[in-house]
Amino acid sequence: MPEIDGLALRKACGRFATGVTVVTTTDAGGDHGLTANAFMSVSLDPPLIMVSLDNRAKMLERLRASGRYAVSILAAGMERTALHFAGRYDPDLTEILKARGDLPVVPGAAVHLLADVVSEVPAGDHTLFIGHVRDIHHDEDVAPLLFWSGQFQRLMDHA
Repeated sequence: MPEIDGLALRKACGRFATGVTVVTTTDAGGDHGLTANAFMSVSLDPPLIMVSLDNRAKMLERLRASGRYAVSILAAGMERTALHFAGRYDPDLTEILKARGDLPVVPGAAVHLLADVVSEVPAGDHTLFIGHVRDIHHDEDVAPLLFWSGQFQRLMDHA
């Protein structure tokens, strides 16, 4: 088998359009968030979702400590929010997080999912956190923010 170059794999996988999420949790140090597009639904019965975090991310230990997380699926037009949680601090953003139950979420997001971690799976340089969904909020009239080929995108035909 030929050795696969990590950059080539990243570029190839970047051709798969994804939604953009902010994964959040809270601990004694406050609220924390991280932009991620490595998110998926795992099971409907029981209701399970999964997020994948880089093993070097500060968020990894925070999520482990809290044992719970929220996923905010960002709405079209929330590029600045995505960049803020990707490490490009934006001082002009106000009300960046709000409480939904016992977890912080991004206000104005198309979807909020709250989950309790039920499984943690090491996967190379990432760790997968499978969560049991315990709360859902979504706005059917809001189009999602998309990410494709290294850039933010929007749905063309969303009414």
